[in-house]
Amino acid sequence: MRLTGKRITMRPLAASDFRTWSEVRARNADWLTVWEPLRQPTLPDPTTDRSAFTARCVQRDRDRANGVAYQFGLFVDQRVAGEINLNNVIRGAMQSGTIGYWIDQRHAGQAYVAEGVALLMQFAFEHLSLHRVEICIVPRNMNSRRVMDKLQVRDEGVALRYLEINGVWEDHIRYAMTAEEWMARRDELVATWLQ
Repeated sequence: MRLTGKRITMRPLAASDFRTWSEVRARNADWLTVWEPLRQPTLPDPTTDRSAFTARCVQRDRDRANGVAYQFGLFVDQRVAGEINLNNVIRGAMQSGTIGYWIDQRHAGQAYVAEGVALLMQFAFEHLSLHRVEICIVPRNMNSRRVMDKLQVRDEGVALRYLEINGVWEDHIRYAMTAEEWMARRDELVATWLQ
């Protein structure tokens, strides 16, 4: 599975990506971990443990096969530059998923994440037939919020103490797009970000 934009490629990470992925994660630890849940100290760290990274890739392959999550490495010039993931895919009456992302600080501010989110939305709406995707962001994370501004994704308001981030239950701004909004804006989003 491979998604291709103007300047990026997205594909599931594989065990062979360990060295480059772990280098990017280690180099960006201070930049990224303030926006992520705390790691379980009793579990091996996939950033430093090759077998833990391989197990992570295998679990993500299972999630994709089961249709519950679609995680992609974000590649710039064929090198790992981040990840963009569609998690918590729910079928039935909801037909929704949640997008999350991170980028190597060296590539921040170049709109690679905006391109990747547009690409993942296209995949979610046109290939998975989801009805809604949402992106939830800690209010003070201005870098992530700029991605939503660039894509003009609708702000639905603040969910109080929504997710545990770095050991603290944090409020999150919930941004969302529905399939109807995607279809109304599809040509503009594809022309701007994907062609």
